[in-house]
Amino acid sequence: MEMNIQLKSLADKINQLKSKIETEESTKHAFVLPFIHVLGYDAFNPLEVVPEFTADLGLKKGEKVDYAIFQNGEPIIIVECKSWKEKLTVHNSQLFRYFHVTKTRFALLTNGIHYQFFTDLDDQNKMDEKPFLEFDICNLKENTINEIAKFHKANFDVDNIVSNASSLKYIKEIKKLISSELESPSNDFTKLFAGKIYTGRLTEKVVDEFKDLVQKSVSQFINDKINDRLNAALTKETIKQQDEETITVEDDNKIITTEEELDGYRIVVAILRRKLPVSRIVYRDTQSYFGILLDDNNRKPLCRLHLNGGKKYLSLFNNNKTESKVSIASIDDIYQYENELLETVSLYETELNPV
Repeated sequence: MEMNIQLKSLADKINQLKSKIETEESTKHAFVLPFIHVLGYDAFNPLEVVPEFTADLGLKKGEKVDYAIFQNGEPIIIVECKSWKEKLTVHNSQLFRYFHVTKTRFALLTNGIHYQFFTDLDDQNKMDEKPFLEFDICNLKENTINEIAKFHKANFDVDNIVSNASSLKYIKEIKKLISSELESPSNDFTKLFAGKIYTGRLTEKVVDEFKDLVQKSVSQFINDKINDRLNAALTKETIKQQDEETITVEDDNKIITTEEELDGYRIVVAILRRKLPVSRIVYRDTQSYFGILLDDNNRKPLCRLHLNGGKKYLSLFNNNKTESKVSIASIDDIYQYENELLETVSLYETELNPV
């Protein structure tokens, strides 16, 4: 089973059970050990997973960390667990004390839902105060799953993870900074933009006025980008559906082209021949509708007639090639949509001859 499926299954289990989990010990067994299992380690094999791991800490004897994951006889990850109801805080954590007396390069602090992975990027053999990888197992993104996969038994490579940890750490901090600036732009962030477009002196009053403008501009820019992606996806899906319709094998015995459909086609031709040669206006009858196309190309629908049901409809296409149906009492009503049909032709002309 792929790791993303296993993690999704564990997240579903956590959401179902957490209201019934009351203690730290229950959190370990219900949430943390299954996560260790997802990483490919056998929690019941004392050569791989050692519970209540003990190391000598100077004068302090017998202090324990919840788990140590071993590989080739050496601990590679030490794990400290909290109850799922507790917030994670690394202060006073036994992970700090254990880190420098073991050969491990990685420490994990978790409450079974939130996970924080630490290493020693700042000072060698001394655990960093900030995690380089942090996530909520119930709200995972694909790039985070890729990072978790590096800790899998089959993939584990200390040098690879440590070399990537620095990038993860700084990316996480930069994303936090961006989020903070978008919510409430700082003076420096505001001046970065205002200084390039404002010709006067950047007084405190001007900077304060620009803060609101910068925040609105960035928000609108992000929204525009999202809308562009959504529209592109919708257009792609429309083309895909049209392609599927093109390759659909129709049962010719079930397709009956009626005289009314042909009359409707002639009306459309009469409207569009002012912009197009008649030879370019082609109909294609299907079981569900009577389609009229430009150049017999299913990606260039001009309109569709739905005349065989209880009600009659005309399908028109906007500049995103999105279909919209309008009710018509008879085929003569097609004349009422002359402008819309001619605009559809203009759309394809624009595609062929962009400005």
